[in-house]
Amino acid sequence: MSNLRGNLQSISLTDVVQLLNVNRKTGKLYVINGKHTGTLYVVNGDVVHAETPQSVGESAAFEVLEWDKGEFEFAALKLKVPTSIRRSVQDLLMESARTADSRKRFRSIFPNLHAVPWPVLREPQLTQGLKLFAEDRKVLPFLDGFRDFTEVQAVSDMSEIAVFQTCMALKEAGRLQVFEPSITVSTAPLKSGFFRKANHVELSKTVESVWKMMGPYRNEPIRNIRIIWPEGPVVEPVQFVDGGNDQVLSIPKELMQAWNLPEGMYVSVRPAP
Repeated sequence: MSNLRGNLQSISLTDVVQLLNVNRKTGKLYVINGKHTGTLYVVNGDVVHAETPQSVGESAAFEVLEWDKGEFEFAALKLKVPTSIRRSVQDLLMESARTADSRKRFRSIFPNLHAVPWPVLREPQLTQGLKLFAEDRKVLPFLDGFRDFTEVQAVSDMSEIAVFQTCMALKEAGRLQVFEPSITVSTAPLKSGFFRKANHVELSKTVESVWKMMGPYRNEPIRNIRIIWPEGPVVEPVQFVDGGNDQVLSIPKELMQAWNLPEGMYVSVRPAP
């Protein structure tokens, strides 16, 4: 069983993971579910790490283990990966089943994981009178109006369920707004000159005015933006210019070359701290 592949309609991922556990296998279990992909890393039969494009660790494992359609392939090989999962396989599978219903319910309420949750009050008014577990309160410092749900989860090192539980409690109390500031623009070289240093990226003032209508950006200047493209997110200083194309992000040529970013590529941008 050095290599194993199959269809999830013929055998469940739970059965595959249990089979790898019984045989004490080490390697990568790669899963494709339509446009979604995920990888479970197995060492001596135990799932020690998991990754999807949106998350890592237990939350990524839970997400993958819910899939009942698609294909999988296990490749036996030596691994060097971080240990982000410390549960036994049986415990992991039981917890995955237990949280599946909760996750589906929360995702029906917060369907876009790249939306940004923003508390409209500050402590102590924010949580006054609310019943929040100590674990849920650990999420609060990371609800800054800039991070989306996946980023809050990653930086807080809390589970997806904990993040959703906290946001749900605040939303039901009327103390949380969820908005989608990301816009898609195409890239173009920034024109620079003797009096115009290329130490920032540029967007049109129209984009700035749209963002300025959103809660956390109303009273503070937007100095940086997060640029999200296939190689990963980056944060860069931004200037907003009159007469700019609303659908274009101008980037210094040096940066475009360093990132190997072609002109005309579509990227997602939103304000960053």
